[in-house]
Amino acid sequence: MAHRINNHSLRQPYNQLTDRLNRFPQGAPDSDLLEKILKLLFSDREAALVALLPIKPFTADQASQAWSVSELEANKILDSLASRAILVDIVQKNGTRYVLPPPMAGFFEFSLMRLRKDLDQKVLSELFHQYLNVEEDFIRELFTQGDTQLGRTFVHEPALPDQQSLHVLDYERASKVIETADPMGISLCYCRHKMQHLDKACAAPLDICMTFNTSAASLIRHGHARRVDAVEGRELLHQAYDNNLVQFGENNQTGVNFICNCCGCCCEALLAAKRFAHLHPVHTTNYIPALKAESCKGCGKCVDICPVEALSLISANDPHKAKRRKARLDDEMCLGCGLCVRSCPTKSIRLTRREEQVITPVSSAHRAVLMAIERGKLQHLIFDNRVLFSHRALAAVLGVILKLPPLKQIMANKQLQSRYVEKLLAREGY
Repeated sequence: MAHRINNHSLRQPYNQLTDRLNRFPQGAPDSDLLEKILKLLFSDREAALVALLPIKPFTADQASQAWSVSELEANKILDSLASRAILVDIVQKNGTRYVLPPPMAGFFEFSLMRLRKDLDQKVLSELFHQYLNVEEDFIRELFTQGDTQLGRTFVHEPALPDQQSLHVLDYERASKVIETADPMGISLCYCRHKMQHLDKACAAPLDICMTFNTSAASLIRHGHARRVDAVEGRELLHQAYDNNLVQFGENNQTGVNFICNCCGCCCEALLAAKRFAHLHPVHTTNYIPALKAESCKGCGKCVDICPVEALSLISANDPHKAKRRKARLDDEMCLGCGLCVRSCPTKSIRLTRREEQVITPVSSAHRAVLMAIERGKLQHLIFDNRVLFSHRALAAVLGVILKLPPLKQIMANKQLQSRYVEKLLAREGY
């Protein structure tokens, strides 16, 4: 990997942009491949300007101050970036705010979520594949650092027994996200679209990537997604069920912005789950399959359907049938999706609740703070003053910190090296 010169005055716009991306908890390791990707997505001037943007949502006025241009000029630049799904624009009653999403789930994926003529998507797909799947540093950093991850698995609802389904929390159901989102958008699956350009895509549905709420509103506004209602959303979810796709979505309880319908052969998250299983790159569901060995026929259908290869066939040690086999589950690899349950012809697999509850952050802000603490980047969230220092945002972040377990608070305070935070935590009795 090529290392960059740290002297700020010598750094090029794309190196500066890389620095900006890595201030967020979900960063992008520097490399020649990343620079090639950024050069396809940003002009030199855009890279230099975006490098000056804050992490938290900002207005055109704030951007104009950071860029030393008029607000009219800032608006034109911001709208151009939003129209290409580089920025997410959030239209509110009191005006429009903008935010630069992380590369994933963010502008990397958005670049392939519709067919476009302004980008060479084949070249971009090849670069993404090399950067994400061959060079590996990006996927390792995205999915294996810290305890709190970007995404989580949703339970395969048709696999739930009737008595279990009564106890599934709303945020654990993809169907509930679909029913409550406003709006909902459908786009091309980034992962399978990328693999199409490499002639490696499977036959799973392509037009089935789901976005919700603020992300969906921006993507719909600029033609990167088509708006659908809850009825069509549920139909697409059942289409995903019928094609044995895993629902992988944003790891927070409220305001979920995406759910991908993933296959084990193309999806970055599930590929990471297979490659780095011992590091738990994807949050599991609160369920795990229980196998009934005495009725298992060893047909292997559950093995074939498992998207992360958590199931295998072993000898049944049957003295009367030497060749008889049975299924075995690797608990460490299992996502708890439940696809295996419906595949079993002898009903020898059922979902049971995990003994240890899987904790899901309440909101995206809560998740971002946890990820920042674990990755040593909390100071970037709190002191994000490239444009203006926002005391309201500072208070919101510190409010989340005060609700964290004591160990996480200690980690946060060590990173900040701030007497103010130390006194604040002490005042609250921690």
